Amino acid sequence: MQDRLYCLLDKNLDYLQNKVILIIGLGGVGSYCLETLARTYFKKLIIVDGDKIDISNLNRQLMTNINNVGEYKTDAFEKRIKSINPDCDVVKITEFITKDNLNLLFQYHPDYVIDCCDTVETKVGIIKYCLKNKIKFISSMGMAKRLDATKIAITTLDKTSYDPLAKKLRTILKKENVKGKIRVVTSTEPPKKIDKLGSISYVTAQAGILCTNYVINDILEGVENV
Repeated sequence: MQDRLYCLLDKNLDYLQNKVILIIGLGGVGSYCLETLARTYFKKLIIVDGDKIDISNLNRQLMTNINNVGEYKTDAFEKRIKSINPDCDVVKITEFITKDNLNLLFQYHPDYVIDCCDTVETKVGIIKYCLKNKIKFISSMGMAKRLDATKIAITTLDKTSYDPLAKKLRTILKKENVKGKIRVVTSTEPPKKIDKLGSISYVTAQAGILCTNYVINDILEGVENV
């Protein structure tokens, strides 16, 4: 099953796959990120989401279909991961994460954190914890109201533009005097001026895939230092 991965990565594959990855939020961005992590055969994935699948999720969330509406997203994705990599240790946290239960995320000692949640307070808490405890992470900014996936890129929070969510985070973190490099995936496309948070699959997919791309390549940069 992993022949193509071995051809590409050889001895580095085992080093990569032994890293524990925590992913928070299994929506439009998080679902594509998790899918690509699963297909890289990580040995342990911690998946976090308190939501159940809704009919409105079918336009952009990878694991959703007409037959699993009403099922918890973590349950649906556990089955999907196991169908790809039966040996993966999937740890499910089926909870809505707030500042009051943030400790749930870090009890399994992840090597890398991928934040794909959409709650500002939770994102702030994750960022502060990771910076304080020197845990590597990347955080996804807003992808709603966009149509151009080519405008999505990885940068740092201080260099974002046209991203209302990033702007809120910068304001809060500056007020709390939080310092450190905050790696994000963001869109430089101005959001459409519509009332609802409309979104489309290829935009959220691109953001999720870029998260995986960044994490894997960042981990592999450390191989020489092992």
